[in-house]
Amino acid sequence: MSTLGNALWIFFGGGIFIFLGYLWGGVVLCMTIVGIPFGIQCIKLSILGLMPFGETIRYKPSAPGCLSTIMNLIWFLSGGILLTVLHLIFALICAVTIIGIPFAKQHIKLLSLALSPFGKEVTSI
Repeated sequence: MSTLGNALWIFFGGGIFIFLGYLWGGVVLCMTIVGIPFGIQCIKLSILGLMPFGETIRYKPSAPGCLSTIMNLIWFLSGGILLTVLHLIFALICAVTIIGIPFAKQHIKLLSLALSPFGKEVTSI
């Protein structure tokens, strides 16, 4: 069922645009030494943005640590709030129809990771 959901997500849920946007941002951030940790998080978000069905987000066993909290704060202030609002808008647009409700749930999942990606990991269900 998650394969069908992922195939529909790519075309109807905006998955291809989310994937390309996060991937482009991750590559640009990885061009600088300081931006590499943030670029890696963007690439992680792009992979989840392409195929979110059948995946879950959970905290790493060692998180939240001091470093992940500081990195999440920098992420939030430098662009995380914009990404979070963007996923919230997309979730509200998808939730208008009954067919779009599963896509809205996936946008909410991406919203939680876009809000604070450090100290979390994506695992298959």
